[in-house]
Amino acid sequence: MADLKGKTLFITGASRGIGLAIATRAARDGANIAVAAKTAEPHPKLPGTVYTAVEDIEKAGGKGLACICDIRFEEQVQAAIDKTVETFGGIDIVVNNASAINLTDTPSTTMKRYDLMHGVNTRGTFLCSKLALPHLTKAAKAGGLAHILNISPPLNMETRWFQGHVAYTMAKFGMSMCVLGMAGEFKGRGIGVNALWPRTAIATAAVQNLLGGDASMKRCRKPEIMGDAAYVILTSDPKQNTGRFLIDDAVLTEAGVTDLDQYAMTPGEELMPDFFV
Repeated sequence: MADLKGKTLFITGASRGIGLAIATRAARDGANIAVAAKTAEPHPKLPGTVYTAVEDIEKAGGKGLACICDIRFEEQVQAAIDKTVETFGGIDIVVNNASAINLTDTPSTTMKRYDLMHGVNTRGTFLCSKLALPHLTKAAKAGGLAHILNISPPLNMETRWFQGHVAYTMAKFGMSMCVLGMAGEFKGRGIGVNALWPRTAIATAAVQNLLGGDASMKRCRKPEIMGDAAYVILTSDPKQNTGRFLIDDAVLTEAGVTDLDQYAMTPGEELMPDFFV
């Protein structure tokens, strides 16, 4: 299996949580990581900033680049990509992790919140992938690992996954539809495009702040399970591994990992299932 030494990853929302776990796992190989995120100053309810993420990446053995970037805005994404290429010489991998969540029903969803979720989740994913495409194509032509990985769910078109939070599901499924389309569109370029989603809730700020606080956190898995699963995908052959909707523990089991208890926040607690699986 290949590794990520010297590869450059552009990861959105990498200042904390799943994005940071993917970044630090890649950094252990000596990868270069562009942290594309909004948080420049510490937030009372959100751990980490782009700068603390870079520190964590460099402690893990990689090279980090802080890119303060709101992925809803094309000029900011272009500037972040240009800065990444100028610093590291190219981009091999894009991880579309940044996401906005609001689990409200239709009457309770403001259009401002609707626009935020669609602007970050669907549009932001499309935009980052589009602007990075020339660099991914170059990486693929050089015979390297060229991947796009979206942290988004399988496309399960069932009423139960939409009712109660139509706007959020539409925005997340938009990310997955990018996988479905771009995997086919970019296959001739040698770029792998896949989705990764957790089977259980992951201990992130979203769970802490929106889904029940400490009681729910006890029933989660650590973000590292997503970091390790992403690593397996990103070190695979992009010509062979593309267009798939993958689940974290299934990826690791297939790769030979037998101890999934290591990822539990509280071993022995019943795990809380995630949406869409």
